[in-house]
Amino acid sequence: MLNPRLKEVTNRIAARSSASRAAYLQRVTAALDSKPHRQALGCANRAHGFAACAPGDKEVLRGGDGASLGIVTAYNDMLSAHQPYERFPELIREAARQAGGVAQVAGGVPAMCDGITQGETGMELSLFSRDVIALSTAIALSHATFDAAVYLGICDKIVPGLLTGALSFGHLPAVFIPGGPMPSGLANSEKNRIRQLYAEQKVSRAELLEAEAKSYHSPGTCTFYGTANTNQMMMEIMGLHLPGAAFINPNTPLRDALTRAAAKRAMAITESGNEFTPIGRMLDERSFVNAIVGLHATGGSTNHTLHLIVMAAAAGIMLTWDDFSDIAEITPLLTHIYPNGTADVNAFHAAGGMGFLIRELLSGGLLHEDAQTVFGAGLAAYATEPFLDAEGHVKWLPAAEASGDETVLRAINNPFQPTGGLRVLDGELGRAVIKTSAVALERHVIEAPARIFHSQESVHAAFKAGELNQDSVVVVRFQGPKANGMPELHKLMPPLGVLQDRGFKIALVTDGRMSGASGKVPSAIHVTPEAADGGPIAKLRDGDIVRVDGTAGRLSVLVDPDEWAAREPEMADLTSYHSGTGRELFAAFRGAVSRADAGASIFGGLAA
Repeated sequence: MLNPRLKEVTNRIAARSSASRAAYLQRVTAALDSKPHRQALGCANRAHGFAACAPGDKEVLRGGDGASLGIVTAYNDMLSAHQPYERFPELIREAARQAGGVAQVAGGVPAMCDGITQGETGMELSLFSRDVIALSTAIALSHATFDAAVYLGICDKIVPGLLTGALSFGHLPAVFIPGGPMPSGLANSEKNRIRQLYAEQKVSRAELLEAEAKSYHSPGTCTFYGTANTNQMMMEIMGLHLPGAAFINPNTPLRDALTRAAAKRAMAITESGNEFTPIGRMLDERSFVNAIVGLHATGGSTNHTLHLIVMAAAAGIMLTWDDFSDIAEITPLLTHIYPNGTADVNAFHAAGGMGFLIRELLSGGLLHEDAQTVFGAGLAAYATEPFLDAEGHVKWLPAAEASGDETVLRAINNPFQPTGGLRVLDGELGRAVIKTSAVALERHVIEAPARIFHSQESVHAAFKAGELNQDSVVVVRFQGPKANGMPELHKLMPPLGVLQDRGFKIALVTDGRMSGASGKVPSAIHVTPEAADGGPIAKLRDGDIVRVDGTAGRLSVLVDPDEWAAREPEMADLTSYHSGTGRELFAAFRGAVSRADAGASIFGGLAA
């Protein structure tokens, strides 16, 4: 039986979205009715489309009945997560030919690494890259020659951008194909310990680099549970992967077999087959509610309080932060994966992984089992784990009956905590998000004087000068989407962690982001309205008492109400944020971007 509260939230989303969803579905139907397939193109158009193909593929595209599969890839060989995709197009082409069709790389999308750009000016392009990826996906598919598409993407903004773009071609079936995490290296807890020691100048830069290199050491996704791996969990729980595909390591026989099987499945669900499954009809409010449940049950990335809103809007579905908050109240936390614990995603997979997690959530009535999937069955088919049979093909067996490690993954009747790992905060400072799953219970409420900063660098300078050795709420403002693209502020975590370990009460308040790697310091992030928009965070002054309450869901300033009402927001000179590293090219994005609680996107009218 579906949890009554979950049903209520789902119905509320459907009612709120009724007009925009109906308009979206009409667009999907119109695209199907107009049949913009290769056979309808002019002869010159068609010839351009198959000019470079091998003879057999060319014949299929000229006049055969086989399906044409577009590959949209985020491959580059600089990102460890995306380097394995170099081999995937040929695997997909072979599988398509075996299924009687053709596969072609339709286009590439940019894929930047937040790990490389942390603390650098390039990070100010990171969030906007999501919308660029959506635009690039639309360009890749604009040739109107494909019957379905597969999407090769892993990391932070890449999957949300790909899915947003895919939904703009909602008449096409879509399958997402993951690349898998790298094998485990240096434990994430040890890596974090070395980072804090370096912040205290107790280890050398060479020792820090050695620890980082042992953590990020081979092809594959980084193994901590940040946005990249949260993306993979979500694609699976939304039914866009084949079951159990998310966390199989790269360049293994099972990984390759799953890639071939995914390509064949994409061919099977085209309009020419018997199981036509266009993505725009497949993903509905139930799919997105399932994604939010998975986000809370795993303590996933705070970035998805932005991304899910944008992805859903692309399908005509209107989500709000209140939906996230209400679902968090009924969803238990079933995993401890770093930074919420010490284990990595390989340990999560070994303990039972996605199959175990989905089965437990289904048993508790916390997922819509009847949501459609690319696998052609309800979500119960995802309570399984993939293996190889004697011929090297994929077979699926029921998920493990019990967790292989209850320090990492637990059954629904024995959760790590009774509610989800994210909380929405409201108060005099606006709205914000806090990730509580990685924060010790005694730190869920922090009340202390504010220390105001306008950059990460100024926080580091104050820390090194010994000016932060006190209880404080560190406020880093003018980091929102309109100000500078809303960068992640991970370089704040080592010094703030040191201060917390010294016994001080420490919290962070910012209109910037922290993402899935948000750690043990309580952080009220995505504060909206942002400072650059005249939000109340810009009215704060050094010494104001700020209360971050992750228990009651409040973000308050303890200043006399009359004095607070009379204050004018402080403004800042933002010109240094707006040029260099390509930032001058994104002025139109900064001018058009929506608020954080609307997804911080340039696509503000998608669900209107």
